[in-house]
Amino acid sequence: MSAEAVDGVGFRSQRGPVLVSIMLSLSLVALDATVLATAVPTIVGELGDFALFPWLFSGYLLAQAVTTPLYAKLSDVFGRKPVILVGIGLFLVGSILCALAWSMPALIVARVVQGVGAGAVQPMSVTIVGDIYSLAERARVQGYFASVWAVASVIGPTLGGLFAELGIWRWVFALNVPLCLLAAWMMTRRFHEDAERGEKSVDYRGAVLLTAGLTLLVLAILGGGQAWEWDSAASVGAFGAGVVLLAAFGLAARRTAEPILPGFVVTRRLLSTTTVVGLGVGAILIGLTSYVPTYLEGSLGVSPVQAGLALTTLTIGWPLTAGLAGRIYLRIGFKKTALIGAALVLLGACGLLTVAHRPNILVVAALCFVTGCGLGLLALPSLIAAQSSVDWDERGVVTGAHMFARSLGSAVGVAVFGAVANSFFGEGDVHTIGAAAIQSGTAAVFLGVLAVAVVAALAVVAMPPTPPDNP
Repeated sequence: MSAEAVDGVGFRSQRGPVLVSIMLSLSLVALDATVLATAVPTIVGELGDFALFPWLFSGYLLAQAVTTPLYAKLSDVFGRKPVILVGIGLFLVGSILCALAWSMPALIVARVVQGVGAGAVQPMSVTIVGDIYSLAERARVQGYFASVWAVASVIGPTLGGLFAELGIWRWVFALNVPLCLLAAWMMTRRFHEDAERGEKSVDYRGAVLLTAGLTLLVLAILGGGQAWEWDSAASVGAFGAGVVLLAAFGLAARRTAEPILPGFVVTRRLLSTTTVVGLGVGAILIGLTSYVPTYLEGSLGVSPVQAGLALTTLTIGWPLTAGLAGRIYLRIGFKKTALIGAALVLLGACGLLTVAHRPNILVVAALCFVTGCGLGLLALPSLIAAQSSVDWDERGVVTGAHMFARSLGSAVGVAVFGAVANSFFGEGDVHTIGAAAIQSGTAAVFLGVLAVAVVAALAVVAMPPTPPDNP
């Protein structure tokens, strides 16, 4: 028997089938995160409504963000397995609806359904890993997960660009159908858990208040300056109602025994700082994946496949360093590893802003790679640090809160970046706006990405220097 089988890590170990099941489930989110961006210009060309295209991302991400805390709590009550299976099922339904969409609003609604499913799939995958592997084992398991993102980072943008060029962009979503079916079958057959059910309650009132409040705030940000003026009654009303609902959520949470987002998530220094890092990572990732392809296609006239290959360097860099991060943080600690990642992200973001008005596909690809490497060293250590600071009975909520922050960062980020970019782009699509407007709008987005990277770096500096626990 090999060492891999003995120590319980790897495909041939006792937990190997569960690892494969988790990797299949994670591949759904990984592919979805990389395959769509390069097809967006073609989708907009067929369905129209270019100004609405940021909602393809923000609608999905908002749904993912606001449902994650609820799924996390449900997993503590009913177990991880039923929650992740529900998520896979909803992702399947959303994918089918996306493939059948007849207009941009219909596609956005279908993406929201996908997002509701993704709100369970990704955090449950991470939580299950935290449940069945020790800290030292997780450092090795990350290499397997990194391979999922690495494969998706190569296949996703290439397939998205290829489908776009062939005029069959709907296959971007149809591709998810067999993956969903296989992932659900594997999870049903291979993952078995002994969940303690029935003693905890679910804060449904808090879930409704949180969902409604965040939805109104993101809607106000995305519509401001486009669908309505910033100082209009619609804008002020949406902002005001969102703030009131979130305040009501906060008050209700204080009087609830087991709120959706417990207070210790923001009162413990390690958890609060890693949450800010999660927000930043989500915003940076979505800002680049949403606008780098549009920037290259609009300013240089490159094909969707070429733009996708340039973006691939970002999504290759992340899993490449994420696969190594476990070995690094076991030696130097979570904080120092995250500081290295934050420095690389700052370097990449500064470089992209510098060259925004002098587009060069090779330079952009190289800077995206640097940024991706930084994100891999920034995102993973902050998440594992948060998980490792709590016991089993809090791990689901803590993991859910961190993934919620990352999804929220992406949802709000794409809304803000979309509002900023649309103020430069105006009406039309990527082929009619003009290179100068594309470059100016993208430069503004890159500036926003840099500002978020600075905030994330400051949060890492504020993290307590907590070393990894002994395995």
